[in-house]
Amino acid sequence: MLFHPTPLAGAYTIDLEKRGDDRGFFARFFCEKEFAQAGRISHFVQVNNSLTAKKGTLRGLHYQLVPAAETKVVRCLRGGLYDLILDLRPDSATYGQSFGAELNEDNRLMMYVPRGFAHAFLTLQDDTEALYLVSDYYAPDLERRIRYNDPKFSIAWPMEPQEISAKDLQWPDFDPAFHGVETLRGL
Repeated sequence: MLFHPTPLAGAYTIDLEKRGDDRGFFARFFCEKEFAQAGRISHFVQVNNSLTAKKGTLRGLHYQLVPAAETKVVRCLRGGLYDLILDLRPDSATYGQSFGAELNEDNRLMMYVPRGFAHAFLTLQDDTEALYLVSDYYAPDLERRIRYNDPKFSIAWPMEPQEISAKDLQWPDFDPAFHGVETLRGL
């Protein structure tokens, strides 16, 4: 695996290191040893799979507070999506900044989302399937969300979302106290 730093401190895109011949290729999706050697979280407790039927569907921006703050590794298995991360660590030099990359079935690129980041994706094709590793268990009472169009962050999406859950739309404008970002200090 090849880890490429993003403009956001501690976040990476990951390319597969393919070994192939005329039959195709072989590559590791995950190797605990390689993640640990790269200084990344290497213990994951869940592998989640999502299928999104319609192009233009937005899922996110989601994160969890400490002690259940999650690291995620996201990959698109089918179709295409715009994967976006937002740094919410109050003591980070990149606090409040976002970064996005296209993940699709052809480029096989993955996004490493550190603890203290909100995460979302916007589907670029119908029937988009994503797989992601998650370092901590889902804790509904520690879950928080940021609206995709919150004026505090001015996130640039590649297209206007066409479908968003009511739950993702209902969150108020960003307020560090309400959104619990102080728990993310030091991550």
